[in-house]
Amino acid sequence: MTETKIKELEKRIGYEFHDMKMLMTAMCHSSYANEHRQRQIHDNERLEFLGDAVLEVSSSDFLFHQYPDMPEGKLTKLRASIVCEPTLALCAREIHLEQYLLLGKGEEHTGGRYRDSIISDAMEALIGAIYLDGGFANAKEFVEKFILTDIEHKKLFYDSKTILQEIVQRDFKEEEIQYVIIGEEGPDHAKRFVVEVRIGEKKAGTGKGSTKKAAEQEAAYRAIIALKGNH
Repeated sequence: MTETKIKELEKRIGYEFHDMKMLMTAMCHSSYANEHRQRQIHDNERLEFLGDAVLEVSSSDFLFHQYPDMPEGKLTKLRASIVCEPTLALCAREIHLEQYLLLGKGEEHTGGRYRDSIISDAMEALIGAIYLDGGFANAKEFVEKFILTDIEHKKLFYDSKTILQEIVQRDFKEEEIQYVIIGEEGPDHAKRFVVEVRIGEKKAGTGKGSTKKAAEQEAAYRAIIALKGNH
C-alpha cells in the first residue's frame, strides 16, 4: 500500500497512526503475507484477535450505559447483532475498507476483496491496530463512530429475514414471502447474487451478496426499510 493510500485511509477513519506499519499489518491478509514471505510481512490475524476483544469491551460499555433498563439477555443479543460478521462487513464497506486490503493473487482472483469474512476480519484488525498505536480511548472512539451508529438499523439488518416475516404475518396475513434470484454478477470464481424479495406478487426489496443467504438478508433489510417508510 502506497503512502498516499495510507493517508487516504487515515483520513477516512479519522485517526493518524504513529506507526504506519501497524496500519499496513491490519490490512494484510494471510494470502498476501504468504506470497511475500521473503519480505517478512506479517498478516493481520493477531491484530484481529486483539481487535475482537477491544470491540466486545467497547460495545458492551456503550450498550450498558445507552440502555440502562435493558436486561442482560437483550443486551447480549443486541451486542451480537452489532458485532456479527455481516454487520461488521457492512460497517467496513461504509468506509470502503475493502479498497485498502492487501490480498494474495489467488484470493484477489476469487473475489476475496468482497467477502464478508475477510472484510469483517480486517475491520477487527484495524480496531486492534488503533488500540496498540493510540490506546483504548482512540480505539473506543473509532468503534463508537463507525460501528455503534444507527444501532436500530443494524439490529434490523441482523434479524432482517425474521423481522420481515413477522411484519408480513401481522400486516399481510394472506401473502407469502418469496426470495427470487434475479441475476448474477461477476465471473464464476467471484460471483455475486442479486436477489429480490416479494410479498405476494409485489417486489419489496433487492439485495446483493457473495452468497444467496447474504443477498436474501440484504433484500429483506431493504424491504423492511421501505415498509417502515410507507407507514
